Amino acid sequence: MTKRFWSALFAAIWLSTAASSAPMRIESGDRTYENCMRLSLTDPDAALEAALAWQDMGGGGAAHHCVAATFFSLGQYEQAADRFQALAEQMQEASLAERAAVLAQAGTAWFRADDLERAFAMQSAALKLAPDDVEIRIDRAMTLAGAKNYWEAIDDLDKVIDVNPERTEALVLRASAYRFVDAIPLARQDVEAALRLAPDRPAVLLEYGILQRLAGERDGAREAWLKLIQLYEGTPAADAAQRNLELLDVKVESER
Repeated sequence: MTKRFWSALFAAIWLSTAASSAPMRIESGDRTYENCMRLSLTDPDAALEAALAWQDMGGGGAAHHCVAATFFSLGQYEQAADRFQALAEQMQEASLAERAAVLAQAGTAWFRADDLERAFAMQSAALKLAPDDVEIRIDRAMTLAGAKNYWEAIDDLDKVIDVNPERTEALVLRASAYRFVDAIPLARQDVEAALRLAPDRPAVLLEYGILQRLAGERDGAREAWLKLIQLYEGTPAADAAQRNLELLDVKVESER
């Protein structure tokens, strides 16, 4: 259940921040690259064929990056991770920020492939190159939480929130981590702050509902989860909300 929860929360955060386009974080002025990356999101099968052909014709790092991003869009996360990682190792003349971005993408792909050890290694390597990159620190916090290293995840999120107290993703992730270490008052404080900032974000609604249920506020939990399902039906976060609603209903029925 824990692993499924973090996967749903991760997907909810990506949905709300348009992070599905995260593989485009490398910079390039090449229109072929831009078109390839756009196609990787809209028609990844066609994009893969085009990107591999471009790579074979000497497209260089931009082509390699588009291939990796397309494997990611296709859900072939191990393939994507290997290619992002190999590309980062070849980018000796790139800026530290560019290399860190590609390492972070390898980390995200390893996370999606359920290889948390490799995800953490790539994200940690990225942070050595770009220690002030809050996006990478949030990614690593998610990996740490997925591995049940909640206090370490909280440490990473503390650094993000110290810089930007209104960073909604960091607040809701820290709320979840606090909940898993039974620091419920701190979890409620974070999720309520996130709710004020972004009342319609799927991750916020999911976590707020869980904390409402734990507090015995079943009507509040139900309201949050129903809103999530209505706004984001068919997403992993909505599916998680539906499961929680069913469990809530079972408990209510058993107490009648």
